[in-house]
Amino acid sequence: MHNDADVVSAARNGRTLSYRNIVYGTILVLLGLGALVIGVSTQLVVVGVLGFVAMLGGVVLAVTPTRGTPVVPTDKPHRAPASPQPSASFMDRMNDRWDRRNEDR
Repeated sequence: MHNDADVVSAARNGRTLSYRNIVYGTILVLLGLGALVIGVSTQLVVVGVLGFVAMLGGVVLAVTPTRGTPVVPTDKPHRAPASPQPSASFMDRMNDRWDRRNEDR
């Protein structure tokens, strides 16, 4: 693993984390936290319990890997391109520079 993006996209038995699920899970956790606070402040136990269940569901949604296409190992090791494409994002260019810098060690 070279960087944080590799951790998220790393295959675990054909399953990977989904950015969409992480975002939806985070939103669900925040909504559940709001419901929990409202339930505690108004002493409505049902709202607090529903908020807690929503928070729990959001965490499970965010960390559950989804089925992806199986990763087939190739003969050649992955190498960054010699010069980054001008259409590459800033973070892609920084990751390529980091990878090239670490290859020299």
